[in-house]
Amino acid sequence: MELTSPVFADGEPIPAKHTCDGDDVSPPLAWTGPPAGAVALALCLDDPDAGRYPFTHWLAWGLPLEGALGEGEAAPAEGRNDFGAAGYRGPCPPPGKAHRYVFALYALDAEPELGPSDRRLSFDKAVDGHVLATARLTGTYER
Repeated sequence: MELTSPVFADGEPIPAKHTCDGDDVSPPLAWTGPPAGAVALALCLDDPDAGRYPFTHWLAWGLPLEGALGEGEAAPAEGRNDFGAAGYRGPCPPPGKAHRYVFALYALDAEPELGPSDRRLSFDKAVDGHVLATARLTGTYER
């Protein structure tokens, strides 16, 4: 399974347009090759460099098994990020060193039982034991 974006390559900087310094809209994403047995996809974007725990910027599910999300397009279902809002919120690290932002796409053998008020802990519990494959795309951003 592969996760890509036409606006940045794995390990490269995320354009400012997709951060708090720009329009703060999600970058376009595309995915291919879910494994046999996959019935659902779920996406998590987090910043593992934010501190003691990763900071979650986006939780999404209900994505088609083969497909894409356009720039700024909401996922069919989204949970609460660590800003306390549903949907995408882009990179916004403190000034200094670059932070990594990991988009992780999970192929699942069951639909996750999640709602719009669910946060990362609920997301992790819902996908636990159901992940058939994971595709990652990592971008960086520095202020």
